[in-house]
Amino acid sequence: MIPLELWLDALAIVVLSILIDRFIGDVPNTFHPLRWMGNLLYAIDRRIKNRTSGFTSVLGFLAYLLVFVLFGGLGLLIIAATHHYVSEYDSLWGEIAWIVVTAFIFKIQFAIFSFRKHCDPICEDLDSGRVEDAASKVQMIVSRNTKGMDPEHIASSCCETVSENLVDSILSPTFYFGLFGIMGSIMFRCSNLMDAMWGYLNEKYARLGFFPAKFDDVLGWFTSRVSPLFVALAALFLRMDWRAAVPAAKAEHTKTPSPNSGWPMTAVSAALGISMEKKGVYVMGSGPMPTTKDVQRCMRLVELTSIIFMLTVCFALYALLGIHIQLFFEGLFPF
Repeated sequence: MIPLELWLDALAIVVLSILIDRFIGDVPNTFHPLRWMGNLLYAIDRRIKNRTSGFTSVLGFLAYLLVFVLFGGLGLLIIAATHHYVSEYDSLWGEIAWIVVTAFIFKIQFAIFSFRKHCDPICEDLDSGRVEDAASKVQMIVSRNTKGMDPEHIASSCCETVSENLVDSILSPTFYFGLFGIMGSIMFRCSNLMDAMWGYLNEKYARLGFFPAKFDDVLGWFTSRVSPLFVALAALFLRMDWRAAVPAAKAEHTKTPSPNSGWPMTAVSAALGISMEKKGVYVMGSGPMPTTKDVQRCMRLVELTSIIFMLTVCFALYALLGIHIQLFFEGLFPF
C-alpha cells in the first residue's frame, strides 16, 4: 500500500506546478534550461563536419544522451540536495522545500498558459484593425511566412499552434513525469527540443536528427492519441461540441505531416466548430475560419484539457509510480 503522505506529496507537487505556471509563468529566457540546452546543441552542431556517414546518426543519439544525462542529472541533484540539507535542520521544512523545488523544476518542462502572452497581443491587433502588426507577431509562434497574411489565417495560425502544443508542451511531459518522475519529463523535453532543432529531412540534419526525431514521435504516440478524449471532456464542461472531437480526430488526423500533431488539432477544431488552414499543406474542420473570439475559446479549451489531464492521469501515475522512481534515483546521491 502506498503511504497517504506520498499521495499528498504527489498531489501537492502537481497542483503547485499548475499554480506556478498560471501565476508566475516561465523562467526568463536568459536563465531558462531549454535555452542552455539549445546553446549546448548548437555548439555540438557546429563541430560536426561529416553529415552523411552512418556514424552521424550515432552522434545524434550520443548528443541526446549527453543533454538528457546532464540536465536530468542536474535537476535531480538540485531536488535531492534541497531535500537532504533542509531536512537536516527540520524534516517538515525539508519535505516542504522538496515539494516546492520539484514543482518548480517540473513546471519548467510544461507550459499551459504561456501562449496567452503571444496570442492576446495578436488578437488585440486584429480587433483594432492592425493586421500587419498581428502578422508580424504571429511569426514568433509559427514557422511559415506570415507577411501579407489575412486576419482569418492569422487567427487560424494561433489556434493551430495552441492546439498542436497541447501534446508537445503539456500532455507528453506531464505524462512521462507521472511515469518516471522529474527524469521522465526531462527525457521528453530533451527529445522534443532536439526534434525542433535537428528534426529536418535535409542533408544537414537527416542523419544527425534521426534519433531525436523518431524518439520524439515514439514518446508522443500515446499522448497524442488519447488527447481527443480529454479535449472532448473539457469541451463538455465548456459547452462546446464535445461529441465531434473524437470522430474528427479519427477521420482527419492524417492531414498534418507530423504523425502526432493531427490528433489534438483536429479534435480542437471540431470542438470549436471551426476550420484551420495552413495554405498548401492542410485544411481541417468543416466550420468557418476562426476569429479572435475563437482564439480565446481555443486557449480556454486547451487550458482546461491540460488541467483535467494533469489532475487525473499525471497525478495518479506520479502517486503510483513516478514519485517512487524519483525518490529511488535521489537516494543514489552520496549525501
